[in-house]
Amino acid sequence: MSGFISEFFGYRAEDNSETALSIALQQTCPFLNGRCTKNLSRDNIKSGVCSIRPASKDAKPVICCPVRLYAEDYKVLREVSSKAFGKGINLYAGRVALLKAKEEGAAVAVFGKGWGGELHLPQRSGTGAYFVDWVLALIDSEGNLQEFVAIEVQTIDTTGNYRSARKALLETREIVSDTVGFNWENVAKRIIPQVIYKGQVLQREELCKRGLYFVCPKAVYDKILKRLGGKERLAKIPTQPASIHFIAYDYVDFDISDGEIKKLGLVEEHNTSVYKVQEAFSSLDLPNENIYRDAILKALRENT
Repeated sequence: MSGFISEFFGYRAEDNSETALSIALQQTCPFLNGRCTKNLSRDNIKSGVCSIRPASKDAKPVICCPVRLYAEDYKVLREVSSKAFGKGINLYAGRVALLKAKEEGAAVAVFGKGWGGELHLPQRSGTGAYFVDWVLALIDSEGNLQEFVAIEVQTIDTTGNYRSARKALLETREIVSDTVGFNWENVAKRIIPQVIYKGQVLQREELCKRGLYFVCPKAVYDKILKRLGGKERLAKIPTQPASIHFIAYDYVDFDISDGEIKKLGLVEEHNTSVYKVQEAFSSLDLPNENIYRDAILKALRENT
């Protein structure tokens, strides 16, 4: 498998503007307004790779860095908040929301990396299995916690290597292919079980009235729903504590100039329950009977 770097430190790999070149040289993430947080290796070299495009014909780029989904000053958090609590409620980092709620009538406290800090939750068997990427907590005008929702943000892990492609982009802005690909097996082995487990934990929370919001690129969304048998096996249900809201983001702005960043937008969503996801995940699509026998007989005949 091989692929190309599609976005490098936030900008298209084809972008030769002074802005794109300068940010790559400084190893800055335009979505965090600071240094890129994704290390390429233990020697603190910053990856800078936001998305990868497979080398196959007509393949579309796939976001591989979660931070890429935080474009436009964490627009994704504001959009989930609007879906959960209604429009017009401002978001603030952690405890700041208490004061703002009293001033504004209501506010949403954000807990997550770079905002109000991560919540201190008990660990399960020595691991942080309970942790989600973000918690949005609705605070009323009296400073009381009314309810909260959890957000898990997931892109896709890569396989292979993009060191040579990265080096070419950084030094000469040349786009070359490398051995990089996608670890789609993780969708079944790691991502879906985590969604099920965290959804089950959250549905036991008396103030988590709307469940888990799972935000991912459209390509990951499609893979997950396909692995679960499609929307027809994941009945759409009204919002409830056991809800899992699958939300897909993708590129919506293609006609841009050098020095501009492609915009993302919410392109598809599906609301089901953790029980439907668990049922679909555990229901295997078995092949026809006697496939092993037929394969053995075929192999024996080929050797005679």
